[in-house]
Amino acid sequence: MADTEQPMDHVPPDDGVAREESSGLEKHVKSRRTWIRLLFMVLMGVAWSLAGLITWVVIFVNFLYVLFSGETNRQLTAFGHSLGMYLFQIVDFMTFNTESRPFPIDEDWPTAAAESDDQSL
Repeated sequence: MADTEQPMDHVPPDDGVAREESSGLEKHVKSRRTWIRLLFMVLMGVAWSLAGLITWVVIFVNFLYVLFSGETNRQLTAFGHSLGMYLFQIVDFMTFNTESRPFPIDEDWPTAAAESDDQSL
């Protein structure tokens, strides 16, 4: 084999397209922003799990309140609504629908909209 010949396992790129694609992939893989987003997504996943657990507590306590008093607790209902909006913000961020990170990073805690009186049981 002559010194100028390439070994058989070496295949040069055809037109440079493969080299551009790999450099684009390499750029995305090495992007600090992407890895920081992953970190925030993991943190938001933990927050989502905790908020889901708190949602079940609110459901149970509000059920007991209705069971013994016959009406819903407005404060628990408003908190449950804002908790649901928070869960939505987390899912919206984690599914790449927004770059705005939920409470406590970029956003304030969501406030419940004014509740109408005809929602009582």
